[in-house]
Amino acid sequence: MKDFGGKLAVITGGGSGMGRALARQLAAEGCDVATCDVLEDNLAETKRLCEQEASQGRVISIHRCDVANEDEVNEFRDAVQSAHNTDHIDLLFNNAGIGGGASFVDGDREEWERTFDICWFGVYYCARAFMPMLRASKDAHMVNTSSVNGFWATLGPRSAHSAYSAAKFAVKGFSEALITDFANNAPHVKVSVVMPGHIGTSIAINSGRIIRGNGGERNLARSRARFQSLGIIEDDATDEDVRELIEQMGRGFRDNAPTSAAQAAAIILDGVREERWRILVGDDAHRLDEMVRAAPEDAYGEGFIEQLREQGQWNIGGSS
Repeated sequence: MKDFGGKLAVITGGGSGMGRALARQLAAEGCDVATCDVLEDNLAETKRLCEQEASQGRVISIHRCDVANEDEVNEFRDAVQSAHNTDHIDLLFNNAGIGGGASFVDGDREEWERTFDICWFGVYYCARAFMPMLRASKDAHMVNTSSVNGFWATLGPRSAHSAYSAAKFAVKGFSEALITDFANNAPHVKVSVVMPGHIGTSIAINSGRIIRGNGGERNLARSRARFQSLGIIEDDATDEDVRELIEQMGRGFRDNAPTSAAQAAAIILDGVREERWRILVGDDAHRLDEMVRAAPEDAYGEGFIEQLREQGQWNIGGSS
């Protein structure tokens, strides 16, 4: 698929970050776009930007959908069929995701499962729902967003990252399994797994809105304990200090990234054009992949992080 003009793309998590950047770039190339998110204000801004930049006559539809809920995903599919008056789609970007659910041992089970459900079941439910429409296309491509945390399950030796990492490993394995499955049963449908490094998105900020609402006492206490264990705050820090640090870190993740969301989207779309099944995004992702492959037994020790720091490939995290 060298040309996206006249195609129809479905993008989950299109309200911000890479999802929004993908929608904008595809619309600008003459692609119709259907996108969903749970944050409706973000979605409205995506629609405004796409319509402002799109080729004349392109159809941009937005839909509120929680991808962790299969009934809502099926409703989203039906809405896409109706809004675009079609029986097929050409591109499916399973991009929606959040961070959270840090520790399996002493973290909050509800938050852990919410993170896992969005990051894994969101991909699975959408793949199930839209597979018949992909097969109905003459030339189709499914693109599943994993992460460097889909091959390196940590943010460092002192930061548990189990729900997100487990989900991203599942996305990677699922995508790789589909290569052979599609080749045998739907050879005109291609699949890619995307593994971004640190990308300048609002995932940290949006995750708080999605999984924790306005922030409860449990989250505040967990964040305080984590920051204290890392030596980031003193024991006498106020609740307001903790809240401000959470916001500051979210802004820092977005604003200090080595790769922007727009750059990431361009890399992903180039990978689709070239029909690459494995798309690493960012120099940090490439270097981390090399290091983990070279010494997998060392990947979870302090020395591994020190190597990353020395090479300038480690700032505030490796998640997408």
